[in-house]
Amino acid sequence: MAIHHGVIDIDMPGGTTLWLDRELHAPVTIQYKVTAVDEGGVNDRVSDANAFWMATEKNGGSPLGHRGGTFEQYDDLLTYYVGIGGNDNTTTRMRRYVGARNERPLLPQHDRREADTLLRANVWQKITLRADGRGAEVWRDGTRLFRLDDVRPYTRGWFAIRTVRSHLRIRNLTIS
Repeated sequence: MAIHHGVIDIDMPGGTTLWLDRELHAPVTIQYKVTAVDEGGVNDRVSDANAFWMATEKNGGSPLGHRGGTFEQYDDLLTYYVGIGGNDNTTTRMRRYVGARNERPLLPQHDRREADTLLRANVWQKITLRADGRGAEVWRDGTRLFRLDDVRPYTRGWFAIRTVRSHLRIRNLTIS
């Protein structure tokens, strides 16, 4: 991982998660632009751009520094999650993690396979994540992909961007 001219370049052979080092509180809006790089590099595999937001441990503590690279190590978080797929990963999904191993509930309407919901190689896509104290939303390029009205909303926690064996670039990250 490197930062050049305000662009975070994540070029990793395994799973990696970049955490923001401060806690966020609802209402919060997280926006950034992401591109999945496909320029012939070793890790240029347009497969996923994932994010966790409002993430905490079950005891309400910080999730920073407690996990390795495998995706299953995040199952026990309390968090909202979005995974935007591409190429062989043919789904874009939103989940509400409930803090239990091997339990990542998925509502049918939060499992999308339409081409316009997937990553496109070498195209900057604007992602907006919201937690408003009543639930969470995911927007891409001005179009809402998901809305979750939550009876027990996550109203505080940490934010992270995650990818697996991939090459992503992130820019224009803002949190308000």
